[in-house]
Amino acid sequence: MKKLTILIFLTFCLWVVNFTAPVYALDIQNGAEVFSANCAGCHINGGNIIRRGKNLKKRALKRYKMDSLEAIEDIVTNGKNNMSAYADRLTTAEIENVAAYVLEQAENNWK
Repeated sequence: MKKLTILIFLTFCLWVVNFTAPVYALDIQNGAEVFSANCAGCHINGGNIIRRGKNLKKRALKRYKMDSLEAIEDIVTNGKNNMSAYADRLTTAEIENVAAYVLEQAENNWK
């Protein structure tokens, strides 16, 4: 009976390790630093010096369906039109953090 209990417990532990996705906390402070170093040149205070209407304000993010972490991560990673891709310059964690920072700032009207 003891061996069966141990076997069930070990099987459960292996299942948990293999089939649960790791949860990573987003680091907004790191996102702010990444934004300052890589994005603020074109998007200072959530604006856009290249295409004024395509800014990072909440209204524009909603209009262009960029109001989710996934959408922002995708455009930062792959770029689009005048927006450069950053997949070769930023880590996945940095991209996730900057996306979280952008959404937080948009919610606070970039204040």
